[in-house]
Amino acid sequence: MNNKAYLIMENGEVFEGKSFGAAGEITGEIVFTTGMTGYLETLTDPSFYGQIVLQTFPLIGNYGVIPPDFESTGIGAKAYIAKYPCVNPSNFRNEKDLDTFLKEQNIIGLHSIDTRRLTKIIRENGVMNGKICTAPPTSKDRSEAKAYAVKNSIGSVTSKTIEKLSSGNIKIALMDFGAKRGIANAFISRGCEVWSFPAFTSAKEILKINPNGIMLSNGPGDPADSANKPIVETIKELDKNGLPMFGICIGHQLLALSKGYKTKKLKFGHRGGNQPVKDTRTGSVFITSQNHGYEVIASDSSFINVNDGSNEGLDYGKSFSVQFHPEACGGPLDTGFLFDEFIKRI
Repeated sequence: MNNKAYLIMENGEVFEGKSFGAAGEITGEIVFTTGMTGYLETLTDPSFYGQIVLQTFPLIGNYGVIPPDFESTGIGAKAYIAKYPCVNPSNFRNEKDLDTFLKEQNIIGLHSIDTRRLTKIIRENGVMNGKICTAPPTSKDRSEAKAYAVKNSIGSVTSKTIEKLSSGNIKIALMDFGAKRGIANAFISRGCEVWSFPAFTSAKEILKINPNGIMLSNGPGDPADSANKPIVETIKELDKNGLPMFGICIGHQLLALSKGYKTKKLKFGHRGGNQPVKDTRTGSVFITSQNHGYEVIASDSSFINVNDGSNEGLDYGKSFSVQFHPEACGGPLDTGFLFDEFIKRI
């Protein structure tokens, strides 16, 4: 856990630190998340596919690794950066420490670097790529970092088979773009029958179960990636059948694309459990959990981000969507009522 390791960014900045987790080298897009807790939910969120996750809060891993809190079966990120990962966690539910968990999942970690300076560089210059190396980095490493691109994100994280997750009176078809478990659990706790479908399932196949509503999940990558076009077409087909839809995160963006909106990349995105959003219809402000690097370009937002004014939601009448995470795993529970609103519209 104390071998030297380095991070070289595409702009040439080099950080020297120490390794933990798996040994080796890795390239990815560096993003920061501001959560003080919820590191397990962060690590296991498939929306971090292709990215090196930087925790801005310095003390990470204090309550150890607790599998029931996972949002998926594995780690979504390519690599993990924390200033001080805890080696002796204390919690009655703890099963192991972060170092052991990262080794088991073959995920490279870096610690003991100036995470504040790294975060400031990203905030000032925008999200950029980087490479974690075991030897002092060279110009070749920098070139590799600069050339990196996240591709086929949803196809890499979606489930492979159709699965019935629960029984109930209201039938929800969950399109899995890299879904966090918290979304299905939110419906299950409300007595719904939930079916999970791989991202590229056809509308015809989804309609076979006669769903009452369609849930468009969170997930990674650029929503406008050409690989996602079949998904957008499927959403259009489902919309023609008049089914209410609820989108979260990239589900929100893909629904917007199906309705003719455009998306763009944010400078450094929103990641963490402390993002304020305002309901433009009531003026109410909620604190939300978020993890995204893109936004929908819209002038008719139902929710906006209080910090930068970016779009956080759209309402289509029967269907609606939000950029943030009302299932909030981990994060605040302010907007859990949106699941009730969706069931009401159904």
